[in-house]
Formats: sequence, C-alpha cells, structure tokens
Amino acid sequence: MTDRPFRFGVTNGAATDMASWTAAARRAESLGYATFLMPDTLNTPAPLPALAAAAAATTTLRVGTWVLCDVLRNPRTLAWEIASLDQLSGGRVELGLGAGRPDAEQDARRLGVPYGAPGQRMERLAESVALIRHLLDGGEDGFPAAAGRVPILIAASGPRLLRYAAGHADTIAIGWPPTTTAEQARPLINRVREAAPDRFDGLELATGLIAVGNERHPWLQRMGLDPTSLAAAGAVTVVTGTARQMADILLRRRDSLAMSYLTVPMQSAEAFAPVVALLAGT
Repeated sequence: MTDRPFRFGVTNGAATDMASWTAAARRAESLGYATFLMPDTLNTPAPLPALAAAAAATTTLRVGTWVLCDVLRNPRTLAWEIASLDQLSGGRVELGLGAGRPDAEQDARRLGVPYGAPGQRMERLAESVALIRHLLDGGEDGFPAAAGRVPILIAASGPRLLRYAAGHADTIAIGWPPTTTAEQARPLINRVREAAPDRFDGLELATGLIAVGNERHPWLQRMGLDPTSLAAAGAVTVVTGTARQMADILLRRRDSLAMSYLTVPMQSAEAFAPVVALLAGT
C-alpha cells in the first residue's frame, strides 16, 4: 500500500497550430490534470518548443516530456534548454528520459546520430541523468540552473533499467504491453522495491492508460483489442465503468501496485476528468 497522492497527466502529440495547442493545454489545466506531456518522435512536433508554448498559456499546469529518447540529444544542451524552460515557466517543468523506444533507431538515423546497442544506451542514459541532474541543480559555475529542483522521470521496463531507475529517478514510468494484468505487473514493481527498498516509499510510479471507458482506438482495433475485453481480462492499461467505479479500480491498483501517477491521451481527457476530480491529490 502507498500513501503517495494521485497525480494525473495528459499526453498530447497533436500540435497542429498554436491556437489549438494552447487551447488543449488550458483545457487540461481547467480539468484538473497536473501535467501536460509531449512524446518524442519525428512524427510529432519538437517537444520543448511546444511545451514552452503550453507553459506560456497556463498558470499552474506542469509541463513535461513523456519521454525524451536520450541518445537523440546532447545532455549539456538538453540541461540548458530544460533549465531555461523551468526558469521561464516558474518552476513547472518535469523531465522524462528513456534509453529508447520503438522506431527511435529510425529517428536517430534520420537525425544523423548514433543509436547504439541496448547496453550502450543504458550506460549513456545513466551518464546523462547524472550530468543533467548536476547541471540543473546549479552544480557548475556559469552554467544556467533550473528555477527549482526539476523532477526526473525515467521510463523503464527491463530488469537492468528498472534497477537503475529505482536508485536515481524521482518518478519511474513503467511500460508494459496492453494486455498486462496486475499479476504480470507485480514482478516489475517488486523489482523496483527490491532494488531500492530505502527509496521505494518516496518513489512515484507512473504508467499510461491507453483507453478510458468504451473508447475505440484504431491502433487497438488493429491489434484485435478493445477496452471492454481488456478490462474483462484484468488489464491494468485500461479502466471502464462509471467515474466512481473507475476511481475505485485505481484505488485498488494503487494499494496493490503503488501506481499513483497516471496519464491518459488527450482524446481521453474529457471522459477521464470526473475520475481526476474524485482522486487528484488524495
């Protein structure tokens, strides 16, 4: 069981123009979401300029990356940009980093940067996190520091990266297949707990919900899946039912798995808002 309060975020990669993008950020803020998050692909806008616009259009909403592929960026340049965004937003930035993702190797090739083997990417991520943390915290004279302590989220699913994240992240975003049940998720949570028992109670564990209620997502349908069947099978990637029923499901999952930070895609933000109203901060 965890006493960590719930937080909820919205992921949005559909920045087609400034008006619709900033309207989406303001809507997420008005619905009670804590964070407004950008993915990191060449098929979506560059995250940091888009997040700067979202921060400028809001007052309390935190902005963050979900998540940056570490190998695509110079860590010193990234620390400079994150520090600048944190200063300009009044300390509302959260940095999410990962060692790789589907299609990231193709993006690296298009950007002209080396991608590396899994072990190399893991080692580089560890080096980047240490350096970025040092620079953001004002550890180097003359280098811009953040306005405050920028939380660092690390996306992880494999054993080695989970162990590393347990010892160094503020938040761990755990990735798993759409069909993952609580029984299948628990070993990953236990791995984090065993790797850093002294830190576990202070760690925030996060995951993304891929569907809310009876939404139909084309990519789920292409996989032969739908939220109702996933929920019936006990998948932790969806929630269905009334707002109260969904809230109760998430409360039980927090007690069982210690997951307290949940994100939904922007298209689900309205449907999930009543759950946010019931649980945010509790």
